[in-house]
Parts: sequence; C-alpha cells; structure tokens
Amino acid sequence: MTPHAEDAINMSKETTNQKKILPLNKIIKGNCIDSMRSLPSNSIDVIFADPPYNLQLKNELSRPDSSKVHGVIEDWDRFKSFEEYDDFSKGWMFEAQRLLKPEGTIWVIGSYHNIFRVGNTMQNMGFWILNDIIWHKSNPMPNFKGTRFTNAHETIIWASKNLDSKYNFNYQAMKSLNEGTQMRSDWHIPICSGKERIKDSNGDKIHSTQKPEALLYRVLLSSSKAGDVVLDPFFGTGTTGAVAKKLGRNFIGLEREQVYIDAAEKRILAIDHPDTESLLTTVSKKNQKRVPFGNLVENGLIKPGSVLRGPKSLKSKKFMATVRADGSLSVNGDSGSIHQMSAKIQGKESSNGWTFWHLEKEGKLQPIDDLRTKFLSGRASN
Repeated sequence: MTPHAEDAINMSKETTNQKKILPLNKIIKGNCIDSMRSLPSNSIDVIFADPPYNLQLKNELSRPDSSKVHGVIEDWDRFKSFEEYDDFSKGWMFEAQRLLKPEGTIWVIGSYHNIFRVGNTMQNMGFWILNDIIWHKSNPMPNFKGTRFTNAHETIIWASKNLDSKYNFNYQAMKSLNEGTQMRSDWHIPICSGKERIKDSNGDKIHSTQKPEALLYRVLLSSSKAGDVVLDPFFGTGTTGAVAKKLGRNFIGLEREQVYIDAAEKRILAIDHPDTESLLTTVSKKNQKRVPFGNLVENGLIKPGSVLRGPKSLKSKKFMATVRADGSLSVNGDSGSIHQMSAKIQGKESSNGWTFWHLEKEGKLQPIDDLRTKFLSGRASN
C-alpha cells in the first residue's frame, strides 16, 4: 500500500469518527459492544461497568423454609465456558479503552465468580489499576445452605486508561464526604432495598442486581467533574444515570433489555436537575489557583486596618495582626506576609497563613482561607 493510500484511509477513519455524535443523557438499545462501536474514540471521561458476573448457577436457590430465592437467573448472565466469558470481556473492554479520554478512568464491579478474570484481562490490555475497592454489604444475603462463608462483599476495580494517564481524583471532596478523614478503599454500604429498589406492578424487583445509589455516588463524585460524560455499558435500571443527573454529569447508557430501559427512563425523568450551587465540591489546595492575600484586600473583602487573629485555641493577644493597605500584616511594629508573620509569632520556620489567620465576623472566627475560596468561585461579597 502506498503512503498516499494509507493517508486516505486514515483521513476517512478520522472523518467517520468526527461524524459520530455523543447521545448525551440517552439510553441506546442493543448489544453493548455494537453500541460502543457507534461512539467516537477518546470521548468518555468515566466508565462504570457492572458486567454479567457469570455466576454459573446450576439449580434454584431456596431458603430454609423452602421459599425460592430470587437470584440471577437471566440469560444475560449465562456463558457456555470461561473462554466464552473471557472473549466477551475482551470485546467490551477493547471498546472501553478506545472510548476513554487519555485522562479517563474505568470502574468495573464484580464478585469472586468473575472479578479475578476481569482484572487479569484489564492488566493484559494495558489498563493501569489504581485501586481495588471492597464494597462491604452491611445487609448481605445469608448463605442459606450453611456450606460457605456468607458472601458479604463485592470488588470494584478502578483503573486508568494506561500507565501514563493523568487521571482525575477528587481527593479533597472524598475527604469531606468522610468527615475530614481520608476515604479508605473499604466502603460500608447496604445493598439496594426498600423504596430504592425498582419494582414492577406485581411488587417484584425488575432487576436482580440493581446497585445502590450511594455506591455510584462515591464512584462519580471521586473520579468525575460536573459536565463530564459517564458511560455505563450495562445500564440496567439506570442507577448510573440517576446519580449522574443528580451530580450534574452527563450519562450514556447501553442496554439491550426493553423492560430495564423503560424502568430507567421513568426513574431518571423523575429526577430534577440540580442547581449549580449545590454541585460545588471541596477543591484540593494544590489544584487551587494561586491568589495573593493582597487580592482580597484590594477587592475589599478584607479592609486595611482589620484585625486578624490566630485560631480559636490561641486566644492570646500575641496572636493578633493588623492588615495593612499593601496586604502585609503588622505585629508589634514588625511586618511581613501572612505566612511570614504566622510563622514568626509561633516560633516556626514556616506556617500556612491562610489556615492560621482568622477574621472575626458576627462574633465568630472565620478562616481567611474561606474568603479565598469564595473569591475564587466569584461568590464573594463585602
């Protein structure tokens, strides 16, 4: 083949890819692999995949009282062999890797029946595993036969597109969600039940493996931003779409079963769009735009002559400073930046003045860092 012919083929592929339009906030009916092929490359920020677990159930399950356990008996979870399941996994994962943006990430959930095979396939394909999350079910289904341990958890693999991906992780937001403590990789969340469980007119659950919204909330809040595109290749009754809408993300759902599509569309339609204010999350300090303290002074957020104090735990007058017109602080005739003066009066080599200094407002001490955050978001007022 001549170089010119190769160029023509590549241009044709690029043109075809450009013509593919993302069906944002829509559900595509059909086989997941075929549907994924209809989407443009490098267009998805986050993928959450809840593929068939290949449970290999041979017989119906019963409780001690002989009542039937409504487990996973659908055809979509049946595969003739491990080899067939592996081929299926490679097929949809190949498309997933193609669709992810260079900085995109993928989450895949599974049980002991399939997660080890899935993880092996992901690593062989070049995905870079970032974490394995243990979803500890606080209300798991008992092992009725008493022949094994009660299966009380599932595993979620979180991976970037490749080793070099500059992936997104909202560390500070997850820390805030966990009351100021680093979020761990073991998540204690109950299984989907009660009013959250989607049921038909007879009161029977529509989908046997519907995931709780709390689980998807952590997944999307941790790895995506408002406006990002989230793809779920196994959409089911739409938990990913419901949570994406609540968090201001766009979703694309792929599903082959019409009964699931109908339930998902009805569920998502009933959710109101969130207001912009409610979607704001805590930003990591290292990702914040640099703002000199003087910007707050010149914009009137802190007036010259204002008195700043140390933390509430340090009530001594020693830990007080006066704001000067140029944004420097004056302490007992000495002056310097917010960082220099906080370090000096504490006898330290360095100190973060943004978190040390507080402004008294309505009888309460407010960290000046709060004013910086408001200034950055454009919501500050005098």
